[in-house]
Amino acid sequence: MELERVQISIQGLVQGVGFRPCVYKLAKQMELTGFVQNNASGVLIEIQGNYLSQFIPKLREQLPPLAAIHNLEFTSLPIVPSERAFEILDSQQGKINTVITPDVCICSECLGELFDPQSRYYRYPFLNCTQCGPRFTITRNLPYDRCQTSMSQFPLCQSCQSDYFNPDSRRYHAQPTACSQCGPQLALSVDKVAQRIRDGEIIALKGLGGYQLICDARNEGAISQLRLRKSREAKPFALMVVNAKSAEKIAEVSPQARLVLESRERPIVLLRKKKALLPDGIAPGLNHFGIMLPSTPLHYLLFNSFLGNPDYCQWLDEYHSMVLVVTSANIGSEPLIIDDKKAEQGLISIADKIISHDREIITRTDDSVVRMINDTSVLIRRARGYVPAPLRLPYEIPPTVALGGHLKNTFCITRGEEAFVSQHIGSLNNKATIEYFHESLNHLLKFLAVKPERIAHDWHPDFYTSRLAQKYDIPVYGVQHHHAHLASVVAEYGIQEPVLGLVLDGYGFGSDGEAWGGELLLLEKAEFKRVGHFFPIPQPGGELAAREPWRMAAGILHILGRGDEISQRFKEQPQSPFLLQLLEKKIHCPLTTSCGRLFDAVSALLGVEFLSGFEGHAAMRLESMVTHPQVLNKGWTINDNVFDMRPTLQFIANTTEQQLGANLFHGTLIAGLSEWVTGICREKGIHMLLLSGGCFLNQVLAEGLINSLIKSGIKPLLPKLLPPNDGGIALGQAWIVGIKE
Repeated sequence: MELERVQISIQGLVQGVGFRPCVYKLAKQMELTGFVQNNASGVLIEIQGNYLSQFIPKLREQLPPLAAIHNLEFTSLPIVPSERAFEILDSQQGKINTVITPDVCICSECLGELFDPQSRYYRYPFLNCTQCGPRFTITRNLPYDRCQTSMSQFPLCQSCQSDYFNPDSRRYHAQPTACSQCGPQLALSVDKVAQRIRDGEIIALKGLGGYQLICDARNEGAISQLRLRKSREAKPFALMVVNAKSAEKIAEVSPQARLVLESRERPIVLLRKKKALLPDGIAPGLNHFGIMLPSTPLHYLLFNSFLGNPDYCQWLDEYHSMVLVVTSANIGSEPLIIDDKKAEQGLISIADKIISHDREIITRTDDSVVRMINDTSVLIRRARGYVPAPLRLPYEIPPTVALGGHLKNTFCITRGEEAFVSQHIGSLNNKATIEYFHESLNHLLKFLAVKPERIAHDWHPDFYTSRLAQKYDIPVYGVQHHHAHLASVVAEYGIQEPVLGLVLDGYGFGSDGEAWGGELLLLEKAEFKRVGHFFPIPQPGGELAAREPWRMAAGILHILGRGDEISQRFKEQPQSPFLLQLLEKKIHCPLTTSCGRLFDAVSALLGVEFLSGFEGHAAMRLESMVTHPQVLNKGWTINDNVFDMRPTLQFIANTTEQQLGANLFHGTLIAGLSEWVTGICREKGIHMLLLSGGCFLNQVLAEGLINSLIKSGIKPLLPKLLPPNDGGIALGQAWIVGIKE
């Protein structure tokens, strides 16, 4: 066989994942010479030897779990006769065109070392390797080398250095690697932290992407104190258990949900509660818990301490009764705290003890949250474990920055055929979150070395992002909110043909200046046409009605001709005597086609929730009451493609049975929507329907409508890689602007 030499340039998730050692070992196996090297674009390989055509197929078979190859470029080179070995070279510098993997949970090998008394990583809270641990949260810049991370202040001891430079070690060039002799240290021993939690205290613990507030979920007093101190009256707390077997004692865990719980991303998964084994105060009035498994060595050490510090890993496969509340340590609606000094100042009135460590968090990252829809995971919040992994676009578009929405903000940066959607930022309602938005945007732009050529923003003229967009000296484009929702699904699935989409959410600024939120749109390339919508209902008090569902119920009573019932039905609300006059005179009562506000109205009409403690509260309470969705005969009308639920609302206004009302509303909504959209799909000869908007995080609605559409021969597409709520619209904004001629 003739000797050959080939240069291979590889782009993808190939830095910080054990890719170079994998290449090195394969080259040795195949008796090849040459080198492998990180560069600004990814990885550069030069190989010389025989049977080179077998190299890439074998490499794909042996790829490390976290690695992914996106692009390959081959160049034939002249033979280097003097070359005798294969080497791993130092990183090249240059124009950055690579990515870094997200932070992922501790791997099984590291977990084994954590509880092995013979290991030098025994009970060390910060161990990791090339297959696990921190990445995005500790990295300042690329290429991904130790000097570019917050581990740069921890020189390696001789033992760690030996592993770091040994290509046969799992820690070869593992940038965050360290041990108890040379690495970060926890300010208080794990046993003392565990004892404080066991004693009923609330602990603020510095985690992977920020501080977390932790207490014993079985301790009703601790939960009450946490709610009181955090001024969090109703919003549910997330739970952490040691394994899926323990989760199954408190919630219903399907095989598919178990896979998501145990995945390396370690998101919070919403799961239906089992009988009351835990205090109601964890998720008051809801039928599900948000549950996650430990993601870091520190979390596992806490559970290990609760059990008396057993060695080895046998205990990890057994049921354990300890359940922790683990929630973000932030002040009000401000971002997660990552700074030690801010933690001391801001958390002193919430936590009984604040426990830090000396590894700096560069980028704050919240826990990700998912929900199972027809046994498929759908993101509610995309952050730790998923970010900054890119989404592959159908084709290359100009470098674009999309600033996202106002609520649940994320932004998006495109580079070639890749789209990078940021971690969850939050609602841009306060100075701290706006500062976090700018810090994150500047950091990711630097990280990706992108110079944007276009800016995209929401149509709403008063959003902070809309005002910010006007300050750029490059072309700026506004994008209608619901158009962006659906374009995000188009970009994810690579759809080229004209397509219909249904968006059900709380609010979006419409092309007519009105509040939209129950929209059927036809998309073709970068344009959209509104082909149908919900019947408009008044929204007394404007935005205030989104926080006070009783106002939406009052608006419904008015359009049903029952306005005289408002003051009596809602007599505990101080403004109720004046609302009928406002509605009759149409003063500060804008119309909305919002599906989200319809859920609020029904919740209040049934007496389930008059005032929302957090966004989506009333709708979540209403969904939690559903047992078996039922369809009300003639419960809707469709005229000129306007979907009208007033017949059902009239029935609900007459009933005092909350569960019946919840069942009928959900069942009738599903049946009515199915008839409405199926008819328009058939009229236009389209057999695919995009679904987006926060209402599709309602499991009853989403599963019911999807199943009904499938039976009707319509293929429904719900986003899988991004949330259907406003956390996903930035990609849609970028896509629309990117494909404009």
